[in-house]
Amino acid sequence: MNEYLERFASEYAIAEERLTGKGDGQSSIHYPTVFLFIGDKTADAIEPMIRINERKWDNSAGVMYVHAVSRDGDAVNSGSADAPGYGTLADRGDARSSDFQRENANHRQVTRLVLPVCADKGKEKGKTMRKEVYKQLYKDESNLFELNRSLRQVSHNIAEYGRLYASFDRIHLAVITRVDDPLNVFIPEITLLAESIFGQSFKSVQMDLYALISEREQVEAFGYTSSVGVAFLRELDYMQSADYTFSARLHVTEDGISIPVTHSASPLFDLVYVLSDKNERGISSFHDMDDNYEMICHMNLLKNRRLKDSSQDFNISGYNNTSFKNNIMTESGRQGYVSAGFSKVKRPNQSIALAVLYHFYRELVLRMEGGPDWSAAEKLAFFGLDPNAMAARVARALPDESRISDMNGIMTHDVSFGQLKRMSLREAESALFGSGCHVYFQDNYMKEAEKYMLQLNTAEELNRIIQKQMSEYAQVGFHQVYEWTNEANEAGSVWKDLHARIRDLARALDSARAELEQVYQERVEEQSFQRLPLMDKHNVRSFVRSFFDAIYRRKLELLRMETELQLYRRYEAELERLHAVYRHQVQQLNKLEHTLREAALDSIRHADDYIGQNIMEYYERVTATIMQDIEAKRGQGVFFEERYMGSIAHLLGSGMEAFTARLIEVCRQHILTAEPFQQTFEEELLRRANVTIDYSNREVLSKDELFKKLYRTLEEHAGINIRLLDYTHEHRYEEKYFFGDAASEFIGYALSADDTSRIYKLGCVHEKRSSGVEKLNIMGGFHIEDMMYYRNGKVYYEGYIQNGYEFHGIDPGQLPKLR
Repeated sequence: MNEYLERFASEYAIAEERLTGKGDGQSSIHYPTVFLFIGDKTADAIEPMIRINERKWDNSAGVMYVHAVSRDGDAVNSGSADAPGYGTLADRGDARSSDFQRENANHRQVTRLVLPVCADKGKEKGKTMRKEVYKQLYKDESNLFELNRSLRQVSHNIAEYGRLYASFDRIHLAVITRVDDPLNVFIPEITLLAESIFGQSFKSVQMDLYALISEREQVEAFGYTSSVGVAFLRELDYMQSADYTFSARLHVTEDGISIPVTHSASPLFDLVYVLSDKNERGISSFHDMDDNYEMICHMNLLKNRRLKDSSQDFNISGYNNTSFKNNIMTESGRQGYVSAGFSKVKRPNQSIALAVLYHFYRELVLRMEGGPDWSAAEKLAFFGLDPNAMAARVARALPDESRISDMNGIMTHDVSFGQLKRMSLREAESALFGSGCHVYFQDNYMKEAEKYMLQLNTAEELNRIIQKQMSEYAQVGFHQVYEWTNEANEAGSVWKDLHARIRDLARALDSARAELEQVYQERVEEQSFQRLPLMDKHNVRSFVRSFFDAIYRRKLELLRMETELQLYRRYEAELERLHAVYRHQVQQLNKLEHTLREAALDSIRHADDYIGQNIMEYYERVTATIMQDIEAKRGQGVFFEERYMGSIAHLLGSGMEAFTARLIEVCRQHILTAEPFQQTFEEELLRRANVTIDYSNREVLSKDELFKKLYRTLEEHAGINIRLLDYTHEHRYEEKYFFGDAASEFIGYALSADDTSRIYKLGCVHEKRSSGVEKLNIMGGFHIEDMMYYRNGKVYYEGYIQNGYEFHGIDPGQLPKLR
């Protein structure tokens, strides 16, 4: 159920983002861009980044994604270790996301490079795995030819999308890797080969590296992975040094001729970004790596954005890459590393969807619990247990009194009236009829009653009655049936009157039996009937008629009372069983209410404290108002008509999943589409912020106060995603950029806030939108020795080295000394 609700909330949020984003403008990138993912551990980054770019860039269809994986990494993804050297994810069958495959099956944006290496860390290979992996690349030149061919195919694919870009003079190559992935040992080879091949089609290639650190995964496996991470950072320091050079015969033609690829003395990458899942305050990100993927995409947009018409630039300060690089370089010329922080403010659609669903359901339950204000007699009549209904059943069970009259035809024995008159009525019956009357009564009445009771299915009949009554009385549902059959609820249930009726009937039956016995003991001569002197036979016949009236009509009435009492007890037992059924339904609904409430609260808890404030309170009022408006237009009880929820009992009979599906469908179609949900994020947040404040209260949140809190929230959540030893290290340099509508009031406020005391550069990337605003903080100038990850991992690195581990493909003597 929780997964079902989460899917509903996610689908609503996605749909709302598309809807509110219809009026939002997309940015364009100026030059072609290739994202090169190196290592098996970067697989999870590809799909999210494609999604982000599709949402943000109107020419994202021309962006290429290349994933360099090992043989064993490719086998996990495609099910085969003998796969060819390149192919799209859709062609190769990436098992991580079938939806992603289907949606990308017809384009060639994603290419996988299967490196001729195995990165599986066995017991023996672990000590030299990174070194051995490095050697494997050079063992067979055919492997290098496959890399050449694959990268040339990527370059060719980019050319097909030339019309999407403003210029083809330059290409941006963004290299993404995990610091603890052994395949990053190939970064110089793969990067420089790609640069060389792309350089044949473009005048220049600008390369940036994004190094991802997952500290969350180091809770258990921390020693070896930390050592690999430090080894890579040490190599990275070497690659970014001013005197870094490289030369290797990486170009391999179809004829097997190898040509060197060289890199003259200079840093390998334009800039290196180091992004962790723990921010500079040491707090782990709730979104794991997702924020880092957002940062990579936004950073690429910042550096490679197509400038629009000057009238739309609003004189906003833009990003200057050269200026930024100069500001993070030391006097000695050592290039600093860069990190970033990202935050966004938008309507918390998932939390809202779950809160509205809960309140819609709660309003339905309140309507179901209400019901009519009926008397006990009316409730008994609802179940068909009122005196008239029971009398009708008894009448169906027993023949009428006419058969008593027919008893006059029973043959009598030859007994004179003189003999009879001193007998009791019981003795007279025996003398006249023997057992004939008893047999007749049993055959004509008692057996008929037994037959009726045997054929009567009280469960089926009572259920049919209830369903019929519920269809006639829309205000009566299973909540009322549950309460009216609940013995613990004596005041509001039928049990008090039903038990009273059973007690009265049982007492009346005992009294009638005693009366019959008393009449049986009376003497014949004491009875009142017509007697004629000297007419013996006439007197006998006259007594017989009186006898049947006095005895067998009483017996018939007794039988009626016994049958009615038996019926009451049958229905009494059935009511108890039905109560258990309806109690289960009520319990199911109570459980669903708890589930819906917890799902909403849990979603709100995971939202930002400020952005998620008052969601339950505000949308309780909104939902109630919308439902009242619908009822005012379409009538009370409209939500239980077929076009809305329909029969709740019928839905529950189909299972809770069917009921919840219908609940979600009605909520999505009739509640979440109402006018209160068509607001900009600022309007919605302002109304929600003030929902708990009385209108006469002077502390109502003003728009300026709201903007101030939003501004602060964005800044607090855009903390830099790297943990440094010293926040205020010597070469720290910062720039901050908003992504939003520069014409909006909030952006205007944000750009002017703190403008006199600001010590960082602040800019804005103008994107026409009303759905929210994003902020990217960039901080550069630190070095590997400033990073807590490096300082902590260096201990393990040195320990593993001392124990015979070899982490580098090149001679460690070429690397800078451990700092």
